[in-house]
Amino acid sequence: MSIPSRYSIAIHVLSLIRTEGGEDVTSQLMANSIGTNAVVIRGILGKLKKAGLVKTRQGVPGAKLARCPEEIRLLEVYKAVESSEELFSIHAKADPKCEVGKRIQGALVRIFQDAQKALEEKLNDFTLAHVLLNIEEEKKKGA
Repeated sequence: MSIPSRYSIAIHVLSLIRTEGGEDVTSQLMANSIGTNAVVIRGILGKLKKAGLVKTRQGVPGAKLARCPEEIRLLEVYKAVESSEELFSIHAKADPKCEVGKRIQGALVRIFQDAQKALEEKLNDFTLAHVLLNIEEEKKKGA
């Protein structure tokens, strides 16, 4: 199981904007830091802007945080960049003649919903400020 890397990339982008001065940080500089293509960064920036997490201007490189890091919850970032509301998907082609196959969706749906709710509640406990603090702690370790 894996949450797509768009999420960690989005957090990386927000962290760069905050630590590197925002408007001076181009999508190419972000892409170099993250190890991806500038087109990917621009797509993520568009989603972050649509969610009200960053401010950008047409034809002007860089971006600014729309709110202070203490007000940007990691759950908001997740919801901004992930296209599906459901973290878990259940295979849809189970054999309806099989005793397990015809009941597996009903058996799993509540468990998966509870797990997703727990994850979302935990992500909502953390903000971009927590990430920035962790980055500073990593810097002190010499990592």
